[in-house]
Amino acid sequence: MIIVLVPVVLLFVVLLIKKIPFIGGNILVALGVTGLASLLMGGMYNPIDWLSAWIDGLDRLAWIIALSVVGGIYAETQTRIGTMETVLNALRARFGRSPKGLITCIMIALAISGSLIGDAVASSAVIGVLVIAALAEMRLTPEQTAATVVCGASCGSIMPPITQAIVLASSLAGADPEPVMRIGYITVGITLIVCIIYMANAFVKIKALPENLIPKEKANEILRKNGKTLIPLLVLVVLVVLRTGFKIDVATMIFGPFLKWLSSVKILKGLSNLIVFNLIMATVAAIFYKAVYTKMGDVFKKAVKNVWPCVSVQLAAAFMVGAFYAAGQITAVQDFAQGLNSNLIKLGGAAALCLVGMLTGSQTTAQNAVFAILAPVLVSLGLDKVNVAVAGAHLAMSGQGMPPACLTTFVVCGLVGAITGKKSDPVKTMILNLPMCLMFLAIGILFMYI
Repeated sequence: MIIVLVPVVLLFVVLLIKKIPFIGGNILVALGVTGLASLLMGGMYNPIDWLSAWIDGLDRLAWIIALSVVGGIYAETQTRIGTMETVLNALRARFGRSPKGLITCIMIALAISGSLIGDAVASSAVIGVLVIAALAEMRLTPEQTAATVVCGASCGSIMPPITQAIVLASSLAGADPEPVMRIGYITVGITLIVCIIYMANAFVKIKALPENLIPKEKANEILRKNGKTLIPLLVLVVLVVLRTGFKIDVATMIFGPFLKWLSSVKILKGLSNLIVFNLIMATVAAIFYKAVYTKMGDVFKKAVKNVWPCVSVQLAAAFMVGAFYAAGQITAVQDFAQGLNSNLIKLGGAAALCLVGMLTGSQTTAQNAVFAILAPVLVSLGLDKVNVAVAGAHLAMSGQGMPPACLTTFVVCGLVGAITGKKSDPVKTMILNLPMCLMFLAIGILFMYI
């Protein structure tokens, strides 16, 4: 087990001891050092073998990298078109004429935005600026305002179809992402409903909305005026519903031979994933809008800028994951785990996954640091790969939202302060969001025992 312990200890030392000069707290360096240590501990000294291990890791994570890039481009087109603003205004006009109705609409709009963007921070920025002032006028405290935005966006970021948490967990567990996503719709949907009920009753104290918060237009008028902004979204929804609900795969029907060829190309095969390809088709529909095609270069530039922090971590994680498989760390842990109590592995792994999420504020970091090793071990114990992936995604999201370091919360608290002029305490905000985190934690542990 020494070949496993040394790289893992190095990972946590570099990642968590931020006082180390130049490299402390740098996730990219932590993943790179861990991968290199793994290869050296496994007796692999040839740089060509290191490159081969990295290529293998990129191949294993190919479609989550593709999803991040394509999803980022799609999200940017939707922002330019104004899709989410139309959705939010229509929801408010139809259901948001009471205080509890308005907070419900805001949570749903945030969740939809998160599910289509795949990132809680980006969703908070897109929708948060539109709703923070309204929440403040409803006499929510700055922390309650921030917690509402963070909760809705976080639930959306794990909700399919664009969900980095579920996609990454599926890749690391070797699971087919489709059934994992189907379960995700249910588990995240239940969590969102519970959070809406909690926030609508715990945060809302006023009995009637101020007159200026009641929409003047009806929902059908808003949709009639701005309905064209929803076409790319509807394209994506129809493609997903036909594929998952009716087993009609439009992408394969039209591009079958090309997708078959693409799926055989190393690394580029990530683009052949049907979820990714459906996103590409929806993005093509968005290109015909003037706000997109007249500024195509800027759209791609902004999209790349938005997704690069995530993609760079995935590229570094691919090196570490490839190294673990090439140098024998995964096999060593699986062999060692056979002699351990399964409950110890499950609960200890869950605790470690949540802890790294809490300390880094990132489910991506938590999964790459812990779940890359934990997932194969759980599968070797006989757990279903789909259940393992569901557990990993939810546990990582649970840790991400808990105190003291939720990155989304820090961003949103800054937005709340800038818009309302009142300081929002990030830690108090994270505490208000504990019901969401505990729901994700309970779901994650449950699926370890199903």
